[in-house]
Amino acid sequence: MPSSRLLRLIAGFLLWMSVEQPAAAQAIAAEQALIAASGRGDAKEVARLIGGGADVNARDGGGRTALLAATQGNHVEAARVLIAAKSDVNAKDHIQDSPYLLAGASGHIEILRLTLASGADLASVNRYGGTALIPAAHYGHVETVRELLGTAIDIDHINNLGWTALLEAIILGDGGARHTEIVRLLVAAGASVNLGDRDGKRPLAHAQSRRQGEIVNILSAAGAIP
Repeated sequence: MPSSRLLRLIAGFLLWMSVEQPAAAQAIAAEQALIAASGRGDAKEVARLIGGGADVNARDGGGRTALLAATQGNHVEAARVLIAAKSDVNAKDHIQDSPYLLAGASGHIEILRLTLASGADLASVNRYGGTALIPAAHYGHVETVRELLGTAIDIDHINNLGWTALLEAIILGDGGARHTEIVRLLVAAGASVNLGDRDGKRPLAHAQSRRQGEIVNILSAAGAIP
Protein backbone atom coordinates (compact mmCIF):
# COMPACT_ATOMS: atom_id res chain seq x y z
CA MET A 1 0.00 0.00 0.00
CA PRO A 2 1.47 3.42 -0.95
CA SER A 3 2.81 5.48 1.92
CA SER A 4 0.99 8.60 3.03
CA ARG A 5 3.90 10.69 1.71
CA LEU A 6 3.63 9.11 -1.76
CA LEU A 7 -0.12 9.65 -1.73
CA ARG A 8 0.41 13.33 -0.94
CA LEU A 9 2.89 13.62 -3.83
CA ILE A 10 0.44 11.99 -6.23
CA ALA A 11 -2.35 14.26 -5.04
CA GLY A 12 -0.14 17.29 -5.48
CA PHE A 13 0.81 16.23 -9.01
CA LEU A 14 -2.82 15.67 -9.96
CA LEU A 15 -3.72 19.09 -8.58
CA TRP A 16 -0.93 20.68 -10.61
CA MET A 17 -2.15 18.89 -13.73
CA SER A 18 -5.70 20.09 -13.16
CA VAL A 19 -4.79 23.72 -12.44
CA GLU A 20 -1.43 24.66 -13.91
CA GLN A 21 -1.59 22.84 -17.23
CA PRO A 22 -4.90 24.35 -18.39
CA ALA A 23 -3.63 27.78 -17.32
CA ALA A 24 -0.45 27.28 -19.35
CA ALA A 25 -2.47 26.13 -22.35
CA GLN A 26 -4.70 29.17 -22.06
CA ALA A 27 -1.68 31.47 -21.95
CA ILE A 28 -0.24 29.89 -25.10
CA ALA A 29 -3.60 30.19 -26.85
CA ALA A 30 -3.81 33.88 -25.91
CA GLU A 31 -0.28 34.51 -27.21
CA GLN A 32 -1.01 32.86 -30.55
CA ALA A 33 -4.32 34.73 -30.79
CA LEU A 34 -2.37 37.96 -30.23
CA ILE A 35 0.00 37.15 -33.07
CA ALA A 36 -2.92 36.28 -35.35
CA ALA A 37 -4.82 39.47 -34.45
CA SER A 38 -1.68 41.52 -35.07
CA GLY A 39 -1.26 39.91 -38.47
CA ARG A 40 -4.85 40.90 -39.32
CA GLY A 41 -4.31 44.44 -38.06
CA ASP A 42 -7.09 44.12 -35.47
CA ALA A 43 -5.81 46.75 -33.06
CA LYS A 44 -8.82 46.49 -30.73
CA GLU A 45 -8.37 42.75 -30.31
CA VAL A 46 -4.64 43.26 -29.83
CA ALA A 47 -5.34 45.71 -27.01
CA ARG A 48 -7.90 43.37 -25.45
CA LEU A 49 -5.53 40.40 -25.46
CA ILE A 50 -2.70 42.46 -24.01
CA GLY A 51 -5.05 43.73 -21.32
CA GLY A 52 -5.85 40.11 -20.52
CA GLY A 53 -2.18 39.37 -19.93
CA ALA A 54 -0.99 37.96 -23.26
CA ASP A 55 2.80 38.13 -23.60
CA VAL A 56 3.60 40.73 -26.28
CA ASN A 57 6.96 39.09 -26.97
CA ALA A 58 5.69 35.53 -27.40
CA ARG A 59 6.58 33.85 -30.70
CA ASP A 60 4.92 31.58 -33.22
CA GLY A 61 6.47 28.56 -34.92
CA GLY A 62 8.50 30.77 -37.25
CA GLY A 63 9.88 32.86 -34.41
CA ARG A 64 7.63 35.84 -35.19
CA THR A 65 6.42 38.11 -32.45
CA ALA A 66 3.07 39.87 -32.71
CA LEU A 67 4.89 43.08 -33.64
CA LEU A 68 6.67 41.39 -36.52
CA ALA A 69 3.34 40.01 -37.73
CA ALA A 70 1.86 43.52 -37.62
CA THR A 71 4.89 44.90 -39.46
CA GLN A 72 4.56 42.34 -42.24
CA GLY A 73 1.08 43.61 -42.94
CA ASN A 74 2.00 47.27 -42.35
CA HIS A 75 -0.67 47.47 -39.67
CA VAL A 76 0.35 50.72 -38.02
CA GLU A 77 -2.27 50.94 -35.27
CA ALA A 78 -1.69 47.36 -34.13
CA ALA A 79 2.05 48.07 -34.12
CA ARG A 80 1.48 51.22 -32.09
CA VAL A 81 -0.47 49.30 -29.44
CA LEU A 82 2.19 46.59 -29.26
CA ILE A 83 5.09 49.03 -29.00
CA ALA A 84 3.28 50.95 -26.27
CA ALA A 85 3.06 47.62 -24.42
CA LYS A 86 6.87 47.21 -24.73
CA SER A 87 7.05 44.76 -27.60
CA ASP A 88 10.69 44.27 -28.63
CA VAL A 89 11.36 46.12 -31.88
CA ASN A 90 14.62 44.18 -32.36
CA ALA A 91 13.33 40.63 -31.79
CA LYS A 92 14.27 38.50 -34.82
CA ASP A 93 12.43 35.56 -36.31
CA HIS A 94 14.01 32.43 -37.75
CA ILE A 95 15.09 34.22 -40.94
CA GLN A 96 16.62 37.15 -39.05
CA ASP A 97 13.87 39.69 -39.69
CA SER A 98 12.99 42.05 -36.85
CA PRO A 99 10.18 44.63 -36.82
CA TYR A 100 12.75 47.38 -37.31
CA LEU A 101 14.67 45.66 -40.10
CA LEU A 102 11.54 44.55 -41.93
CA ALA A 103 9.95 48.00 -41.70
CA GLY A 104 13.06 49.44 -43.30
CA ALA A 105 13.26 46.85 -46.05
CA SER A 106 9.55 47.09 -46.81
CA GLY A 107 9.28 50.87 -46.75
CA HIS A 108 6.75 50.82 -43.92
CA ILE A 109 7.69 54.32 -42.87
CA GLU A 110 5.27 54.84 -39.97
CA ILE A 111 6.21 51.58 -38.31
CA LEU A 112 9.87 52.34 -38.97
CA ARG A 113 9.47 55.65 -37.13
CA LEU A 114 7.80 53.88 -34.22
CA THR A 115 10.68 51.39 -33.97
CA LEU A 116 13.30 54.13 -34.19
CA ALA A 117 11.60 55.97 -31.33
CA SER A 118 11.52 52.75 -29.30
CA GLY A 119 15.14 51.66 -29.29
CA ALA A 120 15.78 50.17 -32.73
CA ASP A 121 19.29 48.73 -32.96
CA LEU A 122 20.78 50.62 -35.90
CA ALA A 123 23.69 48.17 -36.07
CA SER A 124 21.47 45.09 -36.38
CA VAL A 125 21.68 43.23 -39.68
CA ASN A 126 19.44 40.96 -41.72
CA ARG A 127 20.27 37.50 -43.07
CA TYR A 128 22.32 39.10 -45.85
CA GLY A 129 24.42 41.03 -43.37
CA GLY A 130 22.85 44.34 -44.33
CA THR A 131 21.55 47.14 -42.13
CA ALA A 132 18.04 48.50 -42.69
CA LEU A 133 19.48 51.17 -44.99
CA ILE A 134 20.77 48.74 -47.61
CA PRO A 135 17.52 47.01 -48.61
CA ALA A 136 15.71 50.34 -48.36
CA ALA A 137 18.12 51.66 -51.01
CA HIS A 138 17.76 48.47 -53.05
CA TYR A 139 13.96 48.63 -53.20
CA GLY A 140 13.79 52.35 -53.88
CA HIS A 141 12.13 53.43 -50.64
CA VAL A 142 13.04 57.10 -50.79
CA GLU A 143 11.36 58.27 -47.59
CA THR A 144 12.72 55.30 -45.67
CA VAL A 145 16.25 56.12 -46.79
CA ARG A 146 15.70 59.77 -45.88
CA GLU A 147 14.47 58.76 -42.41
CA LEU A 148 17.37 56.41 -41.77
CA LEU A 149 19.91 58.98 -42.91
CA GLY A 150 18.64 61.18 -40.10
CA THR A 151 19.95 58.62 -37.59
CA ALA A 152 23.45 57.48 -36.68
CA ILE A 153 23.24 54.43 -38.98
CA ASP A 154 26.50 53.42 -40.69
CA ILE A 155 26.04 54.79 -44.20
CA ASP A 156 28.96 52.77 -45.62
CA HIS A 157 28.18 49.44 -43.98
CA ILE A 158 29.12 46.53 -46.26
CA ASN A 159 26.83 43.49 -46.45
CA ASN A 160 27.68 39.85 -47.16
CA LEU A 161 27.67 40.52 -50.91
CA GLY A 162 30.30 43.21 -50.50
CA TRP A 163 27.86 46.04 -51.23
CA THR A 164 27.07 49.31 -49.49
CA ALA A 165 23.70 51.04 -49.71
CA LEU A 166 25.08 53.20 -52.53
CA LEU A 167 26.27 50.19 -54.51
CA GLU A 168 23.00 48.35 -53.95
CA ALA A 169 20.96 51.34 -55.16
CA ILE A 170 22.98 51.31 -58.37
CA ILE A 171 23.47 47.58 -58.95
CA LEU A 172 19.96 46.46 -57.99
CA GLY A 173 18.14 49.68 -58.79
CA ASP A 174 16.60 50.55 -62.14
CA GLY A 175 18.28 53.92 -62.60
CA GLY A 176 14.90 55.64 -62.46
CA ALA A 177 13.69 58.59 -60.44
CA ARG A 178 13.46 56.81 -57.08
CA HIS A 179 16.89 55.20 -57.18
CA THR A 180 18.43 58.37 -58.58
CA GLU A 181 16.99 60.33 -55.64
CA ILE A 182 18.33 57.74 -53.22
CA VAL A 183 21.80 58.03 -54.72
CA ARG A 184 21.50 61.81 -54.38
CA LEU A 185 20.50 61.48 -50.72
CA LEU A 186 23.29 59.02 -49.92
CA VAL A 187 25.94 61.17 -51.59
CA ALA A 188 24.67 64.32 -49.86
CA ALA A 189 24.82 62.47 -46.53
CA GLY A 190 28.47 61.60 -47.07
CA ALA A 191 28.43 58.09 -48.51
CA SER A 192 31.80 57.07 -49.93
CA VAL A 193 31.51 57.42 -53.71
CA ASN A 194 34.72 55.50 -54.32
CA LEU A 195 34.16 52.49 -52.07
CA GLY A 196 34.05 49.57 -54.49
CA ASP A 197 32.61 46.09 -54.30
CA ARG A 198 34.64 43.02 -53.36
CA ASP A 199 36.10 42.98 -56.90
CA GLY A 200 37.13 46.61 -56.58
CA LYS A 201 34.53 47.92 -59.05
CA ARG A 202 33.42 51.35 -57.89
CA PRO A 203 29.94 52.93 -57.90
CA LEU A 204 30.69 55.14 -60.93
CA ALA A 205 31.84 52.17 -63.02
CA HIS A 206 28.68 50.27 -62.12
CA ALA A 207 26.50 53.26 -63.04
CA GLN A 208 28.32 53.77 -66.32
CA SER A 209 27.99 50.12 -67.32
CA ARG A 210 24.25 50.33 -66.61
CA ARG A 211 23.90 53.62 -68.51
CA GLN A 212 22.43 55.39 -65.50
CA GLY A 213 23.18 58.85 -66.83
CA GLU A 214 21.83 61.03 -64.01
CA ILE A 215 23.45 58.84 -61.38
CA VAL A 216 26.73 59.09 -63.29
CA ASN A 217 26.42 62.89 -63.15
CA ILE A 218 25.71 62.87 -59.40
CA LEU A 219 28.69 60.63 -58.67
CA SER A 220 31.04 62.53 -60.98
CA ALA A 221 30.11 65.83 -59.34
CA ALA A 222 30.95 64.29 -55.97
CA GLY A 223 34.46 63.31 -57.09
CA ALA A 224 33.82 59.67 -57.98
CA ILE A 225 36.31 57.86 -60.19
CA PRO A 226 35.58 54.82 -62.36
